[in-house]
Amino acid sequence: MGLPWLLLLVVLVWVQPCRGLELIPYTPQITAWDLEGKVTATTFSLEQPRCVLDGHASAANTVWLVVAFSNASRDFQNPQTLAEIPASPRLLTDGHYMTLPLTLDQLPCEDPVGGSRRAPVLRVGNDTSCLADFHQPPYCNAPLPSPGPYRVKFLLLDPRGSPQAETRWSDPIALHQGKSPGSIDTWPGRRSGDMIIITSILSSLAGLLLLAFLAASTTRFSSLWWPEEAPEQLRIGSFMGKRYITHHIPPSEAATLPVGCEPGLEPLPSLSP
Repeated sequence: MGLPWLLLLVVLVWVQPCRGLELIPYTPQITAWDLEGKVTATTFSLEQPRCVLDGHASAANTVWLVVAFSNASRDFQNPQTLAEIPASPRLLTDGHYMTLPLTLDQLPCEDPVGGSRRAPVLRVGNDTSCLADFHQPPYCNAPLPSPGPYRVKFLLLDPRGSPQAETRWSDPIALHQGKSPGSIDTWPGRRSGDMIIITSILSSLAGLLLLAFLAASTTRFSSLWWPEEAPEQLRIGSFMGKRYITHHIPPSEAATLPVGCEPGLEPLPSLSP
């Protein structure tokens, strides 16, 4: 009769901690605030669990965030002491880690004032200094190393590190993944109709400006290579000559001129020795 009682005692000891860990009907999710970069290649922003754990925790308790790969979340075992809290490098080896410890006074029930610039979010993977600090704390919020997908949950621990309550696991969260330049489709058929119209208009304007420039340049250079003829130049067949206008000499002056000096005539050579 002693062996059955011993087995019953072992079962009660094993089941009691499980009954003490309360499941809170809350599912973490990406924030609903209209923010840019809610999900990036290395981070994602969760809504803060405000007024979710107040009835299950005391001022000495701490709220932790558990981050795990989606396919490794079932294998996560809640730590029983502070020394068992997995650090961020454990994500690559064990598939999970814990970060962002918060107290209840850091999660007030009141929403931020409408004019406040700080949105109530928890940005996972936001601490880039973790990669350069070899003595990083176990709760370092290091950038996430791959697109995932990930699952998260909140875990409530007492001052000794013993779990008191937990939330449900979130839905899978996949991060953005950059595309290689060779995979980008640049075929015009993939572009929108507005983009094609704008491109056509800009091409037409560029062509008109080019034609106007060529016309102005042609006119300018033609005036340099073929100058206009002077009004006094006359064309006679293929001969170009000048037109002379004789001067009018009054009769009184013409009578006093010596012989051979008539206007417009060259003087005759003298035959005297």
